[in-house]
Amino acid sequence: GEGCVIVKRIDIAEFRELGLVHELNRKFLHPLGLALEVIVEDDGSERLGGIWDCRDDPEGFLFGTLDAEKMKSAEEFRRRQHSNRHKACGFIVQQDDLPLVSEAKD
Repeated sequence: GEGCVIVKRIDIAEFRELGLVHELNRKFLHPLGLALEVIVEDDGSERLGGIWDCRDDPEGFLFGTLDAEKMKSAEEFRRRQHSNRHKACGFIVQQDDLPLVSEAKD
């Protein structure tokens, strides 16, 4: 299919509660020295802030304590979504059809 015709936006609190912010940070952004920020407003609503940048620190970001519930929740969500996507598309991660750019400098 052509994918999502009407783009919906997930509530940021739900995105965080599903453990997706935690796992996006832990598995992808933190090792790169980056972190996605969630801001909780005075009224309790949540929004994305910015991307924290600590790329000059070789350790990047580390959680003081990992949240096992968020990790489990995100993994369950990932499995469901991956299963649905594989059924619909025949793959999970879209492959790049373009040849790799040579890393050699001319």
